[in-house]
Amino acid sequence: MSGRLLSRALIAGIRGPAAFRYPSHGSVSRLCRVTGQPCRYESYHSSDILLDTREGSVRRLVLNNEPKRNALSYAMLEKLAIAFSPAEDPDDDDKLSCVVISSTGRVFSAGHDLTELQEKNEPAATPQELFELCSYVMMAIQRFHVPVIAEVSGLATAAGCQLVASCDMVIAGESARFATPGVNIGLFCSTPSVPVIRTIPEKQAMYMLFTGEPISAHDAWVHGLVSKVVPDDELAAATESLTTHLSKLSRNVLKLGKEALLDHMDSTTLSSAYENASKYMTHNVSLEDCQEGIDAFFAKRAPLWNVEKPKPKKPKKK
Repeated sequence: MSGRLLSRALIAGIRGPAAFRYPSHGSVSRLCRVTGQPCRYESYHSSDILLDTREGSVRRLVLNNEPKRNALSYAMLEKLAIAFSPAEDPDDDDKLSCVVISSTGRVFSAGHDLTELQEKNEPAATPQELFELCSYVMMAIQRFHVPVIAEVSGLATAAGCQLVASCDMVIAGESARFATPGVNIGLFCSTPSVPVIRTIPEKQAMYMLFTGEPISAHDAWVHGLVSKVVPDDELAAATESLTTHLSKLSRNVLKLGKEALLDHMDSTTLSSAYENASKYMTHNVSLEDCQEGIDAFFAKRAPLWNVEKPKPKKPKKK
């Protein structure tokens, strides 16, 4: 998809990654998955800048470009866009309970690769294409059908802070810091401000955006940017505890719950929010998993969710 077409999709107010589809991250092509033209970056073809693994129902994406401070380069953003596209096999999505975004090294993400914004470098992607792709990725994360968790160690700055604010839940090590310092180098963090100012109180967001000063993990927790702060050496364990809890829940209800939350947060009035939420609750009651959960509660046993039930074997072809 060309930058202009992508821009139209964004301006039209796409509600999720289903508006247009990236090829599966498992496919290999010498064409850029956004423009359809020959890929601009050799690093794009390097599979190690974003590690993508899955264990059970938990998917983990690891920003793995430590020499570049895990910058959200065009190549990294393309990989994230693909990662948050619908799976080729719908069953893969149905079995997913959550996604964790973490990083290697001492910096969670330093934001955009500034070398791609220097005109003297004659970057292959225009600034418009870069920022539109970044906006798509952030919206795809927010609209993804299961909870997305950021596991933050080190510094999350500029678009890196934007990535954190776009996630549903954030577990941070106590030494983590968060900043939107673009104003100090002459590039105001306009796109990072979109999720930041929708996540934390306006006055605190204004302070971060106009001073560029970093805030601590504790202050980020106080203001609502972070869900939980733990000692640095307990970060991985805290994330695992959360993902283990989510993996025990109904996938169908997790999916419905996130859709309901996004829907009524978009509501313009309190009455419309309640109207929409009531519709989701009514639908939720009709789900097999809901009835199973209530039955299990009264029977004092663990529920057996629909995705865990053995499926009938297909008859062998004669």
